[in-house]
Amino acid sequence: MNSATVVRPDISSRFESLLGTQFVLSDAAELERYAIDAVNPQVVLRPENAEQIAAALRIANQENWIVVPFGGGTRQHVGHAPERVDVVLSTERLNQIESYDPGDLTISLQAGANLPQIIGTCAGHRQLLPIEALEGTTVGGALSASESGPLRAGFGAVRDFCIGVSFITGDGLNGRGGGRVVKNVAGYDLMKLMIGSYGSLGVIVAANFKLFPLPQQTITCICEFDSFGDAIVLRDWLLKSPLSPIAAEILNPPALEYLRDMQARDPDEWAPEALGVAQKARWQMAIRFAGSDRVLARCRSELSSSMSRELNGAEETDFWKRLVGFEQRVAARHRNAMIFQLNVPIAESRAALEAARVAAIDYNFFAAIVGRATVGSFVVAFVTLAIDPPAVTHFAGAASEFRSQLSKSSSALVVRCPREAKEHFDVWGSTPTDIELMQKIKRALDPKGILNRGRFVVA
Repeated sequence: MNSATVVRPDISSRFESLLGTQFVLSDAAELERYAIDAVNPQVVLRPENAEQIAAALRIANQENWIVVPFGGGTRQHVGHAPERVDVVLSTERLNQIESYDPGDLTISLQAGANLPQIIGTCAGHRQLLPIEALEGTTVGGALSASESGPLRAGFGAVRDFCIGVSFITGDGLNGRGGGRVVKNVAGYDLMKLMIGSYGSLGVIVAANFKLFPLPQQTITCICEFDSFGDAIVLRDWLLKSPLSPIAAEILNPPALEYLRDMQARDPDEWAPEALGVAQKARWQMAIRFAGSDRVLARCRSELSSSMSRELNGAEETDFWKRLVGFEQRVAARHRNAMIFQLNVPIAESRAALEAARVAAIDYNFFAAIVGRATVGSFVVAFVTLAIDPPAVTHFAGAASEFRSQLSKSSSALVVRCPREAKEHFDVWGSTPTDIELMQKIKRALDPKGILNRGRFVVA
């Protein structure tokens, strides 16, 4: 029995008077739903506003209780495994649109708002919030993990169109960065600090975004190549051309299998396709364009020599939905997969992906890769060739060899791997050069280090 399932009465009782008994969860079965790397929390809190979150954090700070902010739970597998979790602070009841002015192309959202639902609401006004996320993803979760899907090629990363955040620090103080207007230059850029901090600096309670006009029509051109080098030639041409794709994804042959519709199977009873079959497949680049009939006709014409087929309508929508869920589709079939979020300078993409392929083979994996070809951001899955799980040292060795071939301007975060393997290497990679500054910021916003203690690059 997990010792964390034994609830200390003093924890739950301290919060029941603040939130009400029904919003303080302590039943063992309920706690399992909020487990972090198989570590159950002592208690789960479900506050309904920022004031309750601030009060709860003040109590936790006084008692030195470890707190994990929790949205939809779609990225809680990222980071080091926690030694213990005292309090999970759920934002699921902070799920409203605070303000939406279609005329100004801005929207203000509470942190627990369901992102796919919000995107649908904006689409009803012919507007776009360009964050591609899985069902269940919340606004706060997308910001904390700095989610950037394929549309990053056309609209930038989430930090480029988030114009303000409100948050609560580890000691229960209110903080704000940015504002509710697009032009805002006053003060320090706390907003950028919160984005991508994985809940280690504060609990995001609301955020403001700039919206974009929803494209009236789109097409996706699928181009195929015999080698990665040929794909890079097209990528380089695309970067210099007058064409402006809203997405440009590269896929290596092994990755194509995970975009197919397949019946769910027990990962322990499934072996990947023979490598000979995968090697017969070709590299692909999926390039998505938006615009008028004339613009799309030019895109087709410019890519005609490389394009194998065109996607539009429901088929196009389904393709991009599958591609956005690539990491989850791999993980569903291979619980022992090790999956990296790789970010490299564009010019180093070819060398970095070749390093991934070699490192995978050296440690009895194969590499399945998709990613933003014109940005230099990739999802790299190391999938085990054997049905039996490899030794934990294989994960550490493969990650070390892969990272050793990358430049100092690159990063390879392990977003998924078996919990046992996490104990043998740093999932975040090498220590950044600005670690001392990061530690000072952590101490300023979370003096006792109660937020996600031990899970982020800065504990």
